[in-house]
Amino acid sequence: MENILFGIGITAVAGALATIAGAAEDTESDIGSQGDPNSQVQLAPQMGFIHRIYNKAISGEPPAYGLWCAIGAGVAWAFMAVQVNAILAIILGSLVATLVQGAYATTAYLGRTASLANFEQPVYIDLIRSVTTVTMAHAFVAIFTTVAMCYLMNTALGHPFPLPLLALVWGIALGAAGSATGNPFYGKERQYQEQPFGAGVSISASGTIVRYGEAGQRSSLDNGWFTSKMGGPASGICFGLIVFFELWRTVIFEHMAGGWGAVIVGVVLIFIFMALDRYIEVWARKTFGPYAKPEEAEATA
Repeated sequence: MENILFGIGITAVAGALATIAGAAEDTESDIGSQGDPNSQVQLAPQMGFIHRIYNKAISGEPPAYGLWCAIGAGVAWAFMAVQVNAILAIILGSLVATLVQGAYATTAYLGRTASLANFEQPVYIDLIRSVTTVTMAHAFVAIFTTVAMCYLMNTALGHPFPLPLLALVWGIALGAAGSATGNPFYGKERQYQEQPFGAGVSISASGTIVRYGEAGQRSSLDNGWFTSKMGGPASGICFGLIVFFELWRTVIFEHMAGGWGAVIVGVVLIFIFMALDRYIEVWARKTFGPYAKPEEAEATA
Protein backbone atom coordinates (compact mmCIF):
# COMPACT_ATOMS: atom_id res chain seq x y z
CA MET A 1 0.00 0.00 0.00
CA GLU A 2 2.85 2.38 0.85
CA ASN A 3 4.47 1.70 -2.51
CA ILE A 4 1.21 2.50 -4.29
CA LEU A 5 0.79 5.76 -2.38
CA PHE A 6 4.39 6.70 -3.13
CA GLY A 7 3.83 5.90 -6.80
CA ILE A 8 0.68 8.02 -6.92
CA GLY A 9 2.63 10.94 -5.40
CA ILE A 10 5.37 10.60 -8.01
CA THR A 11 2.68 10.38 -10.69
CA ALA A 12 1.15 13.65 -9.50
CA VAL A 13 4.54 15.41 -9.52
CA ALA A 14 5.35 14.01 -12.98
CA GLY A 15 1.96 15.18 -14.27
CA ALA A 16 2.59 18.67 -12.91
CA LEU A 17 6.01 18.81 -14.58
CA ALA A 18 4.46 17.59 -17.82
CA THR A 19 1.82 20.33 -17.66
CA ILE A 20 4.52 22.98 -17.37
CA ALA A 21 6.50 21.35 -20.17
CA GLY A 22 3.50 21.30 -22.51
CA ALA A 23 2.70 24.97 -21.93
CA ALA A 24 6.33 26.03 -22.45
CA GLU A 25 6.74 23.84 -25.54
CA ASP A 26 3.70 25.21 -27.32
CA THR A 27 4.58 28.83 -26.55
CA GLU A 28 8.15 28.26 -27.76
CA SER A 29 7.02 26.66 -30.99
CA ASP A 30 4.39 29.33 -31.69
CA ILE A 31 6.87 32.15 -31.13
CA GLY A 32 9.22 30.47 -33.60
CA SER A 33 6.50 29.25 -36.02
CA GLN A 34 7.67 25.67 -35.76
CA GLY A 35 4.68 23.48 -36.30
CA ASP A 36 1.28 23.74 -37.94
CA PRO A 37 1.51 27.47 -38.90
CA ASN A 38 5.03 27.51 -40.36
CA SER A 39 3.94 26.69 -43.93
CA GLN A 40 1.72 29.77 -43.97
CA VAL A 41 4.54 31.96 -42.64
CA GLN A 42 6.84 30.57 -45.32
CA LEU A 43 4.23 31.07 -48.03
CA ALA A 44 3.29 34.66 -47.08
CA PRO A 45 6.16 36.49 -48.87
CA GLN A 46 5.48 34.48 -52.01
CA MET A 47 1.93 35.87 -51.90
CA GLY A 48 3.24 39.42 -51.48
CA PHE A 49 2.87 39.65 -47.70
CA ILE A 50 6.18 40.69 -46.11
CA HIS A 51 6.15 40.00 -42.37
CA ARG A 52 8.15 40.06 -39.14
CA ILE A 53 7.31 36.53 -38.01
CA TYR A 54 10.21 34.31 -36.93
CA ASN A 55 10.26 31.01 -38.82
CA LYS A 56 12.65 28.36 -37.56
CA ALA A 57 10.94 25.18 -38.73
CA ILE A 58 13.08 22.51 -40.37
CA SER A 59 11.42 19.50 -38.78
CA GLY A 60 8.16 19.11 -36.92
CA GLU A 61 7.97 19.55 -33.18
CA PRO A 62 7.99 15.83 -32.23
CA PRO A 63 11.41 14.99 -33.73
CA ALA A 64 12.83 18.35 -32.63
CA TYR A 65 11.81 17.95 -28.99
CA GLY A 66 12.79 14.29 -29.08
CA LEU A 67 16.29 15.44 -30.04
CA TRP A 68 16.52 18.27 -27.50
CA CYS A 69 15.19 16.22 -24.59
CA ALA A 70 17.46 13.31 -25.50
CA ILE A 71 20.48 15.65 -25.58
CA GLY A 72 19.53 17.16 -22.23
CA ALA A 73 18.99 13.75 -20.66
CA GLY A 74 22.17 12.32 -22.21
CA VAL A 75 24.35 15.12 -20.86
CA ALA A 76 22.63 14.90 -17.46
CA TRP A 77 23.15 11.13 -17.41
CA ALA A 78 26.85 11.58 -18.15
CA PHE A 79 27.24 14.10 -15.31
CA MET A 80 25.38 11.83 -12.89
CA ALA A 81 27.67 8.98 -13.88
CA VAL A 82 30.59 10.96 -12.41
CA GLN A 83 28.65 11.65 -9.20
CA VAL A 84 27.37 15.13 -9.99
CA ASN A 85 24.22 16.07 -8.06
CA ALA A 86 21.14 15.00 -10.04
CA ILE A 87 19.44 18.41 -10.00
CA LEU A 88 22.61 20.19 -11.09
CA ALA A 89 23.18 17.55 -13.77
CA ILE A 90 19.68 18.03 -15.19
CA ILE A 91 20.15 21.82 -15.21
CA LEU A 92 23.48 21.51 -17.04
CA GLY A 93 22.05 19.00 -19.50
CA SER A 94 19.06 21.22 -20.22
CA LEU A 95 21.38 24.19 -20.71
CA VAL A 96 23.45 22.32 -23.30
CA ALA A 97 20.29 21.20 -25.11
CA THR A 98 19.00 24.79 -25.06
CA LEU A 99 22.20 26.04 -26.68
CA VAL A 100 21.71 23.45 -29.42
CA GLN A 101 18.13 24.65 -29.81
CA GLY A 102 19.31 28.26 -30.09
CA ALA A 103 21.83 27.39 -32.79
CA TYR A 104 19.17 25.39 -34.59
CA ALA A 105 16.67 28.26 -34.38
CA THR A 106 19.13 30.88 -35.66
CA THR A 107 20.36 28.88 -38.64
CA ALA A 108 16.83 27.76 -39.49
CA TYR A 109 15.49 31.32 -39.48
CA LEU A 110 18.39 32.61 -41.58
CA GLY A 111 18.17 29.71 -44.01
CA ARG A 112 14.43 29.86 -44.52
CA THR A 113 14.44 33.65 -44.88
CA ALA A 114 17.36 33.57 -47.32
CA SER A 115 15.36 31.20 -49.51
CA LEU A 116 12.75 33.98 -49.83
CA ALA A 117 15.18 36.63 -51.06
CA ASN A 118 13.57 36.64 -54.50
CA PHE A 119 10.32 37.71 -52.84
CA GLU A 120 12.00 40.61 -50.99
CA GLN A 121 11.55 39.12 -47.53
CA PRO A 122 14.32 40.70 -45.39
CA VAL A 123 16.23 39.23 -42.47
CA TYR A 124 15.44 41.29 -39.36
CA ILE A 125 18.45 41.43 -37.07
CA ASP A 126 16.38 42.67 -34.14
CA LEU A 127 14.17 39.58 -34.47
CA ILE A 128 17.21 37.33 -34.20
CA ARG A 129 18.31 39.14 -31.05
CA SER A 130 14.94 39.28 -29.33
CA VAL A 131 12.99 36.24 -30.47
CA THR A 132 15.80 33.68 -30.38
CA THR A 133 16.51 34.31 -26.71
CA VAL A 134 12.81 34.10 -25.85
CA THR A 135 12.42 30.76 -27.63
CA MET A 136 15.53 29.49 -25.84
CA ALA A 137 14.09 30.47 -22.47
CA HIS A 138 10.85 28.59 -23.15
CA ALA A 139 12.77 25.64 -24.59
CA PHE A 140 14.88 25.44 -21.42
CA VAL A 141 11.75 25.21 -19.27
CA ALA A 142 10.25 22.52 -21.51
CA ILE A 143 13.46 20.48 -21.66
CA PHE A 144 14.24 20.78 -17.94
CA THR A 145 10.76 19.74 -16.81
CA THR A 146 10.64 16.84 -19.28
CA VAL A 147 14.07 15.50 -18.27
CA ALA A 148 13.19 15.93 -14.58
CA MET A 149 9.95 14.02 -15.18
CA CYS A 150 11.86 11.22 -16.91
CA TYR A 151 14.38 11.13 -14.05
CA LEU A 152 11.51 10.57 -11.59
CA MET A 153 10.15 7.76 -13.76
CA ASN A 154 13.57 6.22 -13.99
CA THR A 155 14.65 6.38 -10.35
CA ALA A 156 11.44 6.55 -8.29
CA LEU A 157 9.23 4.29 -10.41
CA GLY A 158 11.97 2.00 -11.69
CA HIS A 159 11.32 2.44 -15.41
CA PRO A 160 13.59 0.01 -17.33
CA PHE A 161 14.54 2.45 -20.11
CA PRO A 162 17.78 4.43 -19.63
CA LEU A 163 17.26 8.16 -19.07
CA PRO A 164 18.24 9.38 -22.60
CA LEU A 165 15.94 6.85 -24.30
CA LEU A 166 13.09 7.69 -21.95
CA ALA A 167 13.57 11.41 -22.66
CA LEU A 168 13.60 10.73 -26.41
CA VAL A 169 10.24 8.96 -26.22
CA TRP A 170 8.60 11.56 -23.99
CA GLY A 171 10.17 14.42 -25.96
CA ILE A 172 8.48 13.12 -29.09
CA ALA A 173 5.20 12.86 -27.16
CA LEU A 174 5.66 16.41 -25.85
CA GLY A 175 6.16 17.82 -29.35
CA ALA A 176 3.17 15.89 -30.65
CA ALA A 177 0.91 17.18 -27.86
CA GLY A 178 1.87 20.80 -28.54
CA SER A 179 1.59 20.46 -32.29
CA ALA A 180 -1.84 18.82 -32.18
CA THR A 181 -3.37 20.83 -29.33
CA GLY A 182 -1.89 24.31 -29.07
CA ASN A 183 -0.86 25.22 -32.60
CA PRO A 184 -4.42 25.71 -33.95
CA PHE A 185 -4.85 28.67 -31.56
CA TYR A 186 -1.95 30.36 -33.33
CA GLY A 187 -2.17 28.94 -36.83
CA LYS A 188 -5.93 29.19 -37.35
CA GLU A 189 -7.13 31.85 -34.95
CA ARG A 190 -4.19 34.23 -34.48
CA GLN A 191 -2.74 34.30 -37.98
CA TYR A 192 -6.15 34.44 -39.68
CA GLN A 193 -8.18 36.67 -37.40
CA GLU A 194 -9.99 38.23 -40.36
CA GLN A 195 -11.55 34.83 -41.11
CA PRO A 196 -14.80 33.75 -39.35
CA PHE A 197 -14.03 32.02 -36.07
CA GLY A 198 -13.85 28.25 -36.40
CA ALA A 199 -14.36 28.23 -40.16
CA GLY A 200 -10.82 27.17 -41.02
CA VAL A 201 -8.70 28.67 -43.78
CA SER A 202 -9.70 28.35 -47.41
CA ILE A 203 -7.12 27.56 -50.09
CA SER A 204 -7.56 31.03 -51.60
CA ALA A 205 -6.50 32.62 -48.29
CA SER A 206 -3.26 30.62 -47.96
CA GLY A 207 -0.36 32.88 -47.05
CA THR A 208 -2.50 35.97 -46.39
CA ILE A 209 -1.61 36.04 -42.71
CA VAL A 210 -2.46 38.94 -40.42
CA ARG A 211 0.70 41.04 -40.15
CA TYR A 212 -0.39 44.05 -38.11
CA GLY A 213 -1.43 44.24 -34.50
CA GLU A 214 -2.49 46.78 -31.95
CA ALA A 215 0.79 48.69 -32.02
CA GLY A 216 2.22 48.42 -35.52
CA GLN A 217 3.61 45.44 -37.37
CA ARG A 218 3.09 42.19 -35.54
CA SER A 219 6.09 40.15 -34.44
CA SER A 220 6.54 36.65 -33.08
CA LEU A 221 6.56 37.98 -29.53
CA ASP A 222 2.96 39.12 -30.03
CA ASN A 223 2.08 35.56 -31.00
CA GLY A 224 3.72 34.27 -27.84
CA TRP A 225 1.67 36.64 -25.73
CA PHE A 226 -1.51 35.36 -27.37
CA THR A 227 -0.79 31.64 -27.26
CA SER A 228 0.58 31.65 -23.72
CA LYS A 229 -2.97 32.45 -22.62
CA MET A 230 -4.76 29.86 -24.76
CA GLY A 231 -2.71 27.36 -26.74
CA GLY A 232 -0.01 26.96 -24.08
CA PRO A 233 -2.32 25.99 -21.21
CA ALA A 234 -4.32 23.71 -23.53
CA SER A 235 -1.13 21.90 -24.57
CA GLY A 236 0.02 21.71 -20.96
CA ILE A 237 -3.22 20.12 -19.82
CA CYS A 238 -3.08 17.70 -22.74
CA PHE A 239 0.47 16.52 -22.06
CA GLY A 240 -0.06 16.51 -18.30
CA LEU A 241 -3.10 14.24 -18.63
CA ILE A 242 -1.22 11.93 -20.99
CA VAL A 243 1.60 11.50 -18.47
CA PHE A 244 -0.75 11.24 -15.48
CA PHE A 245 -3.02 8.57 -16.99
CA GLU A 246 -0.03 6.64 -18.35
CA LEU A 247 1.72 6.48 -14.98
CA TRP A 248 -1.46 6.18 -12.90
CA ARG A 249 -2.65 2.99 -14.59
CA THR A 250 0.85 1.50 -14.40
CA VAL A 251 1.30 2.24 -10.70
CA ILE A 252 -2.14 0.96 -9.69
CA PHE A 253 -2.72 -2.00 -12.01
CA GLU A 254 0.69 -3.25 -13.11
CA HIS A 255 0.75 -5.95 -10.43
CA MET A 256 -2.62 -7.37 -11.45
CA ALA A 257 -3.11 -10.22 -13.93
CA GLY A 258 0.61 -10.73 -14.41
CA GLY A 259 1.17 -7.20 -15.67
CA TRP A 260 -1.79 -7.22 -18.08
CA GLY A 261 -3.94 -5.22 -15.67
CA ALA A 262 -2.31 -1.94 -16.71
CA VAL A 263 -2.71 -2.82 -20.39
CA ILE A 264 -6.39 -3.64 -19.97
CA VAL A 265 -7.06 -0.40 -18.07
CA GLY A 266 -5.20 1.54 -20.79
CA VAL A 267 -7.42 0.04 -23.49
CA VAL A 268 -10.53 0.83 -21.44
CA LEU A 269 -9.39 4.45 -21.02
CA ILE A 270 -8.86 4.76 -24.78
CA PHE A 271 -12.43 3.63 -25.47
CA ILE A 272 -13.81 5.97 -22.80
CA PHE A 273 -12.03 8.95 -24.34
CA MET A 274 -13.12 7.91 -27.84
CA ALA A 275 -16.74 7.89 -26.65
CA LEU A 276 -16.34 11.28 -24.96
CA ASP A 277 -14.71 12.80 -28.05
CA ARG A 278 -17.49 11.50 -30.27
CA TYR A 279 -20.18 12.79 -27.93
CA ILE A 280 -18.63 16.27 -27.79
CA GLU A 281 -18.22 16.39 -31.58
CA VAL A 282 -21.84 15.38 -32.25
CA TRP A 283 -23.12 17.78 -29.58
CA ALA A 284 -21.14 20.68 -31.06
CA ARG A 285 -22.35 20.00 -34.60
CA LYS A 286 -25.98 19.76 -33.51
CA THR A 287 -25.71 22.83 -31.29
CA PHE A 288 -23.86 25.18 -33.63
CA GLY A 289 -24.75 23.68 -36.99
CA PRO A 290 -22.56 23.62 -40.11
CA TYR A 291 -19.96 26.31 -40.68
CA ALA A 292 -21.37 29.32 -42.52
CA LYS A 293 -19.79 30.61 -45.71
CA PRO A 294 -17.73 33.81 -45.21
CA GLU A 295 -20.36 36.04 -46.82
CA GLU A 296 -23.12 34.49 -44.71
CA ALA A 297 -21.08 34.93 -41.53
CA GLU A 298 -20.49 38.62 -42.34
CA ALA A 299 -24.18 39.15 -43.03
CA THR A 300 -25.20 37.72 -39.66
CA ALA A 301 -22.40 39.44 -37.69
